[in-house]
Amino acid sequence: MKDQTDYVPPKVWTWTEPNGGEFASINRPTAGATHEKVLPVGRHPLQLYSRGTPNGVKVTILLEELLAIGKTGAEYDAWIIDINTGEQFGSGFVEINPNSKIPALMDHSVTPPLRVFESGAILLYLAEKFDAFLPKDHAGRTESLNWLFWQMGAAPYLGGGFGHFYAYAPMKNRYAIDRFAMEVKRQLDVLDRQLASRPYIAGAEYTIADIAIWSWYGQLALGRQYDAGEFLDVESYVHVQDWAKRIDARPAVSRGRMVNRATGNPAFQLRERHDASDFDLHTADKLAPAP
Repeated sequence: MKDQTDYVPPKVWTWTEPNGGEFASINRPTAGATHEKVLPVGRHPLQLYSRGTPNGVKVTILLEELLAIGKTGAEYDAWIIDINTGEQFGSGFVEINPNSKIPALMDHSVTPPLRVFESGAILLYLAEKFDAFLPKDHAGRTESLNWLFWQMGAAPYLGGGFGHFYAYAPMKNRYAIDRFAMEVKRQLDVLDRQLASRPYIAGAEYTIADIAIWSWYGQLALGRQYDAGEFLDVESYVHVQDWAKRIDARPAVSRGRMVNRATGNPAFQLRERHDASDFDLHTADKLAPAP
């Protein structure tokens, strides 16, 4: 590949070939379905089509937390979408999410059924639907939503920026890695300062903001993202560390992380989830925080 330092952008950019990297085979500059594929529908009103990535586990963690507090209407079927082979570009998935990104949710408890896409929108939808994990007072709700949308804006810097150039790009570009590492560390510092005076991101309550942020930055702090913990000196963010470990110890979080997971230790993978009893296939000790 040509030395990127010699690259002169053309007047009009055109896509001529995949640019390399782990996801080159599925990246493209156009939207829409590439093939016909009808999505399966299980027996529960909530049908989730996802993958156990940081964006995907946001939703499965919240669903498991809702079930843990007795919200039986949150029972769900979780179908795995193989994003590495392009299943997100199937016609059925594109009908739910025209942006072709996981997770995507269909709520069949209403008529007509509602599609919900974008992980932050799904968290807010479920929190409002089940009246849980979102403060009821105006100030608390606003603060929680401040941080939920902070995460939605911050994740591209961590995943699309730092993660891509540090872990997935076909070559190491010092400028790109330094630029995004600086931003990720600034964001960790934002979180560390926020958590210095409160147990959870938005205050005294554990909310959807914690779930959204933990799924990305909590797991980064615990050394699970991009094998970059030492590089980013995540141990130095002591308040983030304490918060991340407390959330990691929640049984519903461990269950949520297992759902639609297709990488890592097979003992911690529950590729599809259709009933709470599916977890019985895994021994009780596997509900401890997974690596």
